[in-house]
Amino acid sequence: MAYLDHAATTPMRPEAIRALTEALALVGNPASIHSDGQRAKRLLEESREQVAATLGADAIEVVLTGSGTEAVNLALKGMYWRRRRDARGPVVVFPAGEHHATIDTVEWLAEHEGAELVEVPLDRVGRVRLDALAEVLDRHGASVALVTMLWANNEVGTIQPVAEAATLAARAGVPLHVDAIATYGQVPIGFRALRRETDAPPGAGLVALSVSAHKVGGPAGIGALVLDRTAAIEPLLHGGGQQRRIRSGTQDVAAAASFAAAAVAAEAAREADAVRVAALRDRLVAGVAAIAPDAVLSGDPDPAGRLPGNAHFAFPGREGDSLLFLLDAAGVSVSTGSACQAGVPEPSHVLLAMGRSEADSRGALRITLGHDSTAADVDAFLAALPEAVERATRAGLAARATSFDR
Repeated sequence: MAYLDHAATTPMRPEAIRALTEALALVGNPASIHSDGQRAKRLLEESREQVAATLGADAIEVVLTGSGTEAVNLALKGMYWRRRRDARGPVVVFPAGEHHATIDTVEWLAEHEGAELVEVPLDRVGRVRLDALAEVLDRHGASVALVTMLWANNEVGTIQPVAEAATLAARAGVPLHVDAIATYGQVPIGFRALRRETDAPPGAGLVALSVSAHKVGGPAGIGALVLDRTAAIEPLLHGGGQQRRIRSGTQDVAAAASFAAAAVAAEAAREADAVRVAALRDRLVAGVAAIAPDAVLSGDPDPAGRLPGNAHFAFPGREGDSLLFLLDAAGVSVSTGSACQAGVPEPSHVLLAMGRSEADSRGALRITLGHDSTAADVDAFLAALPEAVERATRAGLAARATSFDR
């Protein structure tokens, strides 16, 4: 089996598995004051420090969560509630083509909390338009509760102008949350340095950043929100007041230890892995161009402007789901930019936001490599692709209407 869906989740690293199994034998609640509890707390806080170091943050700024999605929810809902309590406006600014962790959260805020959503357009390669962001911040001024954006698009891999956006938010006096879940472990992240470089005042500019362990070779079920000391936020969970009273609940020491081990290993290998994986990606891109000349590479064509392991294509006239299932039958795991509801293929909202046609957006296929990807994986994909393309071409696009619509 060739696993080429690292953007969905990447295999656990041996260091993370060892750290998890060893820590599972440890007894003690880290909130307890007896010796067992304090041993657990020591491991927990050492793990927090290690994760923080890979993000260029201080340990106190790292709030461990149950997932990247929870980290996004905590940032967006928590900052919105606090800003509204402080008599700030209801406007939430976000780029088109965001991950559904963000889209669904801001739509919930609109439906239940009266948020006014303002979407910033993307350019043709999936990068947020800074001119449009600047115009939105200028036009809405004090009505803006917060801005949120991806560090890199999780579908097409385009790296976003985070520093420039953070500068705009800092000048406007608005807090910025960045979803770095797809980016973590692939490009350098320096939270404190970026705040300094953008001259961020207290509570404004980049104040929150979300990551997830399972994207760097750690376990699923643990993520983190990096939260600047000056950020004003309301908690989602209430209880024992753990983690600066921002996220109550008994903390998972074993998961934290495993997260830390994966994060340290990923950061140590990041530069070398980026070079190696990018070379495999470029070989894959060239192979697809030879097999399906009409396939269109999505995202920034400049390798420096996209995540090293991301290769995203639109195959006009074919369903991305057809290609996915055919490749899966051949032993190759990839993903598609579309979501299926009631069995009806839907176009990629990211490609639509980039100005692509619905037909192109329905033919999306995302191939993502990671720390354990090999040339053999790329060869297996390219060997299986011709038949998959030929059969998907014969099948064409599925009818959008079904018998349920009658």
